[in-house]
Amino acid sequence: MNDDAFDGGASAVSGGLGQLQVLFDAGGPVVLLLLAMSVFALTIVIAKWLQFRAAGIGETRRARRALDIYRSGRLAEAMAAAAQSRNPAAQALLMALRGVQRGLPEQKIRDEVLAFGSDALATLRAWLRPLEVIAALAPLLGLFGTVLGMIEAFQQLESAGAKVNPAVLSGGIWVALLTTAAGLAVAMPTIVALNWLERKVERLAHDMDCVVTRVFSLDLSDRATQASSDADLGQVSVA
Repeated sequence: MNDDAFDGGASAVSGGLGQLQVLFDAGGPVVLLLLAMSVFALTIVIAKWLQFRAAGIGETRRARRALDIYRSGRLAEAMAAAAQSRNPAAQALLMALRGVQRGLPEQKIRDEVLAFGSDALATLRAWLRPLEVIAALAPLLGLFGTVLGMIEAFQQLESAGAKVNPAVLSGGIWVALLTTAAGLAVAMPTIVALNWLERKVERLAHDMDCVVTRVFSLDLSDRATQASSDADLGQVSVA
């Protein structure tokens, strides 16, 4: 890299930092507070993403495969398949299958699995409430900064008296609107991330309920119906 390219890159970085400094100076404490909220929200989103990834959220293929194995009459193999997944739905299924293996009453098994599922969902929902607060508070905080900026702009306009300079008013307005833009810039991605995380939790709750319910219900799928029909035909043929 030659010196001219290095100097150009350094100048661009310096110019960008200078513009940010101007924005922070113009926005005042409101922009700084919104910046802190954005950093906090980003930290929560990254932490939740890592948590969901470690728990295998969204990966239900093994849980459904283990359920199919159990419904085919191979309990031990189904338990082994469910144990290979970190997904809470698979873990709930494994707990239910262990109860079936031990011959526990259905209601007792359901109660234990429900308690496990409630704890797992509560852990996954942790820190989603602060994201909701940030998403709701950021636009209001930006609007509050805009109102304060407009008040200051009109105070300057009043102080000017008969010598009104349009630049004073226009300058005050763009500074005031800066906080609203910053608030929206923080709120919009936070809302998107919050909805995505909540959707993941809701989907997991649905999957957990489905796999556990199907442990104790009849298999009325086309495949099971066909297998039952083949078995009946076989018995007729033997007779």
